[in-house]
Amino acid sequence: MANIGIIAEYNPFHYGHLYHLKQIRLLEPNCMIIAVITTSFTQRGTPSYLDKYTKTKLCLDYGIDLVVELPFPFATQGADFFAKGAIQILNALGVDKIYFGSESNDVQKLITLAQMTFSEEYQNKVALYLKEGENYPTALNKAFNSQDIITTPNDLLGLSYIKEIIRQKSKIIPKTIQRTNSFHEKEITGEISSATSIRQAIKDHRDFSGTVPNSIYELLKEKDSLEEAYFAFFKYKILSSDDLSIYQTVDEGIENRIQKVIKKANNFEDFIQEIKTKRYTYNRLKRMCCHILCDFTKEKAKKFTDIEYIRILGFSANGQKYLNKIKKEISIPIVTTLSKKKFDMLEYEKMVSSIYFLGFPPQTQQILENLEYAMFPIQKEK
Repeated sequence: MANIGIIAEYNPFHYGHLYHLKQIRLLEPNCMIIAVITTSFTQRGTPSYLDKYTKTKLCLDYGIDLVVELPFPFATQGADFFAKGAIQILNALGVDKIYFGSESNDVQKLITLAQMTFSEEYQNKVALYLKEGENYPTALNKAFNSQDIITTPNDLLGLSYIKEIIRQKSKIIPKTIQRTNSFHEKEITGEISSATSIRQAIKDHRDFSGTVPNSIYELLKEKDSLEEAYFAFFKYKILSSDDLSIYQTVDEGIENRIQKVIKKANNFEDFIQEIKTKRYTYNRLKRMCCHILCDFTKEKAKKFTDIEYIRILGFSANGQKYLNKIKKEISIPIVTTLSKKKFDMLEYEKMVSSIYFLGFPPQTQQILENLEYAMFPIQKEK
C-alpha cells in the first residue's frame, strides 16, 4: 500500500480539491493519504476562512487518513521555505509519493528545471535579476532559458517541492494531476472554480454555492473579508512599534512607507493598494502584514529553520494504525497534546492561534481556544 502525501491550504475546500483526492484514489487504489495543511494563516499571509478544527474534520470526511499541521514559520513564507517544512514532515512520516496539481502536468520537465536551479550559473542569474529590482518569483523564472520559463503558480510551487526533495535527499517521488481551471481567475466559472474566485465571491457576497460541498457553503455563506477583522489589531501593532524592520519580509526601507500610509488608511484593502509596487507584489505585502501582526521577527525566522515537531491534527482508523506503527522510527517528535510538549516553535504556534481567534466573535474565540487544547487529534467516526 502506497503512502501518498499532499500539501494543502483548503482556503476553502472546494470541488477542485475533491477532484484532486478522487484522482489520487483512482491512480493509487487502497493508498493511505497524509495531508500537511496550513491552519490559522496561509502562504499568502491571509487568515484561513476555516479554523483548523473544521478543516481537519473536512479532511477526514473526504478521505484523508492522517492530517498534520504545517507550522506558521513555514506556512506563511515564500514557496521554497513553505516547501521545505512540508517536505521535511512528509519525509519523516515515510511518504512514498506526493501528488500536486499542475497546469503543465509535465513532472519530468519540472524535475529537470529543479535540478537546473542548483547550478552556480542559475543562482548567479537569480542574484542579478534581484539586484535589478525584480521580485523573487520573477527572478527565479527569468533565470531559466526562454524555452523553460514557467509562470503558472501550481507548477512554480511544484518546482519548489521537487527542489526540496532533491535538497533533502528524499526518496519521495513527485507526481502531478492536471489542473482543470485557472488559479488566478476571480470569477466563478463552474463547479470546479479556483479558491481565488470563491474567496472573492465571499467578499463580494455573491453566490458560490455550486463550487463547494453544501456543508462548507453553510459555514461560509455569511462570512465577510476576514482580513478586515484584523485591521484594527494590525494598525495598533504598527503605530506602537518603534522599528518595523525587525519583522520578517519587511525590507529595503518599506517600513517607512508603511508607517506613513497606515495613519490615513481606513481599511486593510486600501492600505495594501496604497503601498503596492512592482517589487512588492500583492501577496508579498499581505505576507509581510501577517508577519507584523503575528510578531514574526527576523530573529524568529533565523531560529525556526527546521521542523521541530510534527503535530497530529486528526486521523482515520488506518491513519492511527500507521502512526502507531512508525512513531518509534520517526526522527522528529510527534505532538498530539499541547499541554504535554514544550518546543519553542510550538509555543509560538499557540500564540499565533490565539491571534487568529481574535478575528472571530468573542463567544467563538473561546470555543476555538478550548478546542485548540482539548479536541486534537480528531478521530474520524466509523
